[in-house]
Amino acid sequence: MKGVKTSPYLNAVLAAAYIVGIVFVIQAFTSFKGFQQTLYIPIGMLGLLVLSVATMSFLFGYEPFCLYFDNKKEEALVFFGKTIGTFATLVVAYFAYIFFFLR
Repeated sequence: MKGVKTSPYLNAVLAAAYIVGIVFVIQAFTSFKGFQQTLYIPIGMLGLLVLSVATMSFLFGYEPFCLYFDNKKEEALVFFGKTIGTFATLVVAYFAYIFFFLR
């Protein structure tokens, strides 16, 4: 099984960018004047959840999965750990920014 050979750091940054992009899209759609909550909102949110899970599964799991089944188990764990660690660092930095600079 051959992986794409991406960077765990790039995958974490792409995951963060995906989240930011989704928030901007939601903000744009819900800021229209006269916007009413209907049954379409929960349907859209569930669809977005499924899309997000699929996207994050690919960004966080595809390369480690390929490495693991190429019998490179240690390399797979390191790659996954670097991706999660980088993403966690971005999330902590975001909350630190909010806590220290936006109060």
